[in-house]
Amino acid sequence: MALGILILPMAQAQQTGPLRIAAAADLQPVLPRLLEEFRKSTGIQIEATYEASAALTVQIQNGAPFDLFLSADLSYPKRLIDARLADTKGVPGAMESQPVIYARGALVLWTRKDGHWPNPSLDTLRDPALRRLAIANPERAPYGRAAIAALTSLKLLDALKPKLVTAENIAQAAQFAETGNADAGLISLTSASTDRLKSTGTAFVLPKGLYPPIEQGAAIVSRTGQRDNCLKFLAFLFSPPIKQELAKSGLTPVK
Repeated sequence: MALGILILPMAQAQQTGPLRIAAAADLQPVLPRLLEEFRKSTGIQIEATYEASAALTVQIQNGAPFDLFLSADLSYPKRLIDARLADTKGVPGAMESQPVIYARGALVLWTRKDGHWPNPSLDTLRDPALRRLAIANPERAPYGRAAIAALTSLKLLDALKPKLVTAENIAQAAQFAETGNADAGLISLTSASTDRLKSTGTAFVLPKGLYPPIEQGAAIVSRTGQRDNCLKFLAFLFSPPIKQELAKSGLTPVK
């Protein structure tokens, strides 16, 4: 009986705390305002931690108290689902063994307007004057893998490999390019769509055929005490007004 008395308050505390989201770094420019909209419309307190998808996966595997995982690709939430650490139970239309796709990302080449390439193109990547190219860590970030795939498709990887400046995640890759620590950056369209980067630089959207689709996937952390709130947030994320917000920020909505 004493054990039951101890467990019940802990479970209640878990459910009344903020909904915690593990969010891929490419969502940092867009998600905060959506979280505020969700809080205002539902009264549910919500917070997010932004890191590379691989880093968040390790944290969830190690017991970090997240409720929902919004990854920049499907492989990381699938890994958690396969390990029975995450699922999509209760998500309308979802297969429980698969993450639910909430958006598709796009890779862009971004340069400063006051730099050597104010209007970037694929020729920028071929220019010998390009000394430093920022990308996210391909071992940890889906956009980094997309960058390597694109350079491979263009047959430029061998030439540019010594010039790559590897960031921990896509947000840091954008920062490297913006601050001049790199001449250009292969970054997410979400990063390039912020007011700051639109004012200081120009983005060239890479042809989609150069890299595999960046399908961004979500899964509920199985040990969460806030499954109902997770489902409410995912319903909010798939609502038409929020899909429009995602599209404005560089994330193609899905049905």
